Amino acid sequence: MATTNHERVGKALELLRAGLSLFVGREFESLYRDSAGAQAARFLADDRLNAKRPITQWDVAALLRVMWEAWNEVFRQTLGPAERSLLSELRDWRNKWAHQETFSSDDTYRALDSTARLLAAVSAREVEEVERMKMELLRLRFDE
Repeated sequence: MATTNHERVGKALELLRAGLSLFVGREFESLYRDSAGAQAARFLADDRLNAKRPITQWDVAALLRVMWEAWNEVFRQTLGPAERSLLSELRDWRNKWAHQETFSSDDTYRALDSTARLLAAVSAREVEEVERMKMELLRLRFDE
């Protein structure tokens, strides 16, 4: 069965979650030491489910939210304005995916590329898989 663009974006979001969870955890631990989990959870507002779990088990929406909300306090020292823009864009892609919107091939490529760029910025190993997905999508588009 052929993979849909919606499934591709979903897979990219899974990889983003895996790559960002380690980075977010590491950044909070670097700054807050033993209270890292509690400090990160305060940026989640009403998301009680994720707040009770370790950062490495948070879903991608929670990770993107905490990065956005804690930007000045935690992430601005490590990442730049380009990564802040990627973060904003990825929050939009994640919301579109969660609300079952359709993705054109162009939109899918853009979501994959933004995912790869943010993963590369945080030195996540998952970037390789997302790059492979981008190349596969391009091959399919050129075959059409």
